[in-house]
Amino acid sequence: MKRWIAGAAAVCLAVVLAFPVRAISARQAILLDAQTGRVLYEKNADRRGLIASTTKIMTALLICEQCNVLDRVRIPEEAVGIEGSSMYLRSGEVLTVQELLYGLMLCSGNDAAVALAIYCGGTVEEFVSRMNDKAHALGLSNTHFENPNGLDSENHYSTPRDLAILAAYAMENPIFAQTVSTRSVRAGERVLQNHNKLLWQVEGADGVKTGYTKAAGRILVSSATRGGRRLIAVTMDDGNDWQDHKQLLEEGFSRYHSARFVTEGDVLGSLPVIGGECEQVKLIAGADFCYSLAGGEFLTLSLGPRGFVYAPVCAGEEAGEAYVLLGEQVVGKVPLYYGAPVERQTEEKKSLWERIGGLLP
Repeated sequence: MKRWIAGAAAVCLAVVLAFPVRAISARQAILLDAQTGRVLYEKNADRRGLIASTTKIMTALLICEQCNVLDRVRIPEEAVGIEGSSMYLRSGEVLTVQELLYGLMLCSGNDAAVALAIYCGGTVEEFVSRMNDKAHALGLSNTHFENPNGLDSENHYSTPRDLAILAAYAMENPIFAQTVSTRSVRAGERVLQNHNKLLWQVEGADGVKTGYTKAAGRILVSSATRGGRRLIAVTMDDGNDWQDHKQLLEEGFSRYHSARFVTEGDVLGSLPVIGGECEQVKLIAGADFCYSLAGGEFLTLSLGPRGFVYAPVCAGEEAGEAYVLLGEQVVGKVPLYYGAPVERQTEEKKSLWERIGGLLP
């Protein structure tokens, strides 16, 4: 999945089969299959907007990747009294990184965001620079951060598609996933309750983050996992987000199933070899390929226009790509490798007519 996120699929190679849903309140929305990358539903998914505290998905991800969650942090004065939602940190108190992560993601502490940013990056500005570097690395071309907590700023924005890709990637981090799926926890003297109601209301719900400011409206990024399938739903500017997410997730799980179409090591075809001891070489799949399919849908495979290869051929050498199609739409690629070595022909072979002639009396 991380190869999918970090590579070409950060652009979402996907066919959108907009299943019939009752009208949802969100001005912008998306439903993404995290494993296969298929977009199951979208509505203005590439329109930029303020993202409020869903910003903290990136903040928490960087902390999980770059810090030891058992480290103890002395809260700096700069992290105290930050406007907006808070876990009410006190200057000089000591908490673990993990406790601050709980404060960040469960009760959406803007103060926890600043404390973690300073601890990890040295300064808030340096940490925000790392947030933008990570967004660039993940291919989030419509995302830019100016702070670690999501307070409104003109140049602080994202889109439903970018937030879904980010959330799908972050949920692959076990510390992040464990943190955002926690319903309540004690952090020092505090008992923190997760603001994500879906954890109690949707089967398999396991994350990820709520967000709200007056300017941004209600924003929600959610995740649910059933039978090994994870769906990510994102709504922006949505006055009925809890109900909309329930509907999107239930429709996604009921109408689609995940199918393995190619298994790494499968023989997907062959290619003529010119000047080799063998006349053909097998083409082997270099990776699995899975995709979300609705009833009646099926995938096909195309090796594209292929000519031949000159000997010698090395086993395991790259041999291009096979294309996976849903109808006439390319929805993915599978890397190909040569399945066996083919040495150059050491002795000139007789032509077809010479071989036939040799059989005549």
